[in-house]
Amino acid sequence: MLNYNLHLHSIYSDGSNKPEEYVKKAIEMGFVSMGFSEHSPLPFNNPFSLKQENVENYINTINQLKQKYSDKIKIFRGLEMDYIPGMSTDFGYWKNKCEAEYLIGSVHLVKPPNIDDLWFTDGPLYETYDQGLNDFFGGDIKLAVKTYYHQMNEMINTQEFDIVGHVDKIKMHNRDRYFKEDEPWYQYLVDECLNLIREKKIIVEINTRGIYKKRYPGLFPDGITLKKVRKLNIPIILSSDAHQPNELNLGFKEAAKKIKEIGFEELMFFKDGQWNQNSINY
Repeated sequence: MLNYNLHLHSIYSDGSNKPEEYVKKAIEMGFVSMGFSEHSPLPFNNPFSLKQENVENYINTINQLKQKYSDKIKIFRGLEMDYIPGMSTDFGYWKNKCEAEYLIGSVHLVKPPNIDDLWFTDGPLYETYDQGLNDFFGGDIKLAVKTYYHQMNEMINTQEFDIVGHVDKIKMHNRDRYFKEDEPWYQYLVDECLNLIREKKIIVEINTRGIYKKRYPGLFPDGITLKKVRKLNIPIILSSDAHQPNELNLGFKEAAKKIKEIGFEELMFFKDGQWNQNSINY
């Protein structure tokens, strides 16, 4: 059943509400479990990640909610780890420090070669994507996307985590302007990344946020890439990447229909510290 979500953000990172408000909404929706996955601390000021001084409060808050609602819902504490070469801390450090039960590994900030700055590929504004593409890569979309996927591959090869978040989100602000998803050079990068994911036995997240925020008309991943995930028998999990309580299951119904049409029959489910597979029913 699609009655759980392990990718959501509260006020401890860049979400809009206190954790308890998400818990109450999840119970109202009939969820059996949920997991908070705040953006991991980073060694520079930013408006979206968990602050180091709030780590203890994050741990205590989730522990209190686990106990308070133990008879209604299973609550987990995770982290969405941002990977930036030469800047982000080893994933294991923050997993231990935050007493996280699972980790999502993601790339939001791309480190251009030989430049002491970061290309922010996410967020609501495609203008930010465009400016970074021009400023850091001279408008060379192939170099920019290659840098993104190589950073993703480096994360997969060097860090230990459970789920890879929105693996092809680099396409979101592209909007088919700079490249098409079926171009051979792009699919070569996708193949390289997916083969690494399969080798490391990492779960691929199917992320619905682009659809309900109207930033992209499909899933992350979708289309050719999602079909390759199925062909490679890589396990998947469905997430909404919620930043508000009412986003906890947005896009789930449409996503379930699509992934079943492609041939997926099961989703990963987290219970008692173990990953298992459940049938897709909605």
